[in-house]
Amino acid sequence: MACLDRRDLGLLLLRVGTGAVLAAHGSQKLFGWFGGGGIEGTTAGMQAMGFHPPGRSAVVAGLGEAGSGALLALGLATPVAGAAAAGIMSAAVAVHAPAGFFAQGGGYEYPAFLGFTAAAIGLTGPGRYSLDHATHHLLNRPRIVALAFAGSAAGVVVVVGKRSRGLRKNAAEN
Repeated sequence: MACLDRRDLGLLLLRVGTGAVLAAHGSQKLFGWFGGGGIEGTTAGMQAMGFHPPGRSAVVAGLGEAGSGALLALGLATPVAGAAAAGIMSAAVAVHAPAGFFAQGGGYEYPAFLGFTAAAIGLTGPGRYSLDHATHHLLNRPRIVALAFAGSAAGVVVVVGKRSRGLRKNAAEN
């Protein structure tokens, strides 16, 4: 009988824990579960934070968090899941950045931690106890890692840039 590999077990725990947190946050946004606002409340929040169009932004944020979280927990398409979660958390960091670093003051500490953790998992890989391993890493190849992180970075630049331009325009009008 093969002995459990501590690294693979550690990656499993890290993936499942991080994925569950992300999936729960996405479920708040999409379905109103766990005290969340659902799509309507999230749409209102997105509008208040300067994301346009707010409804589409709410759906993308919810699906991105729930989907990337589920994929991370399962260890399936791990580079894509890690990159997507890191990208979505980058947008959250941009929202919280004016409040400083620490979460108790409304800062970006928490989304930054989730984003860095998801990115690290996406880069490191899911470990042996994963669906990627069971599928012979079909969706966990070096080119997929590069494409996923490049695509996520490009998406963040577009979304955060559009939000920033909108905020500057609104500030200039007021």
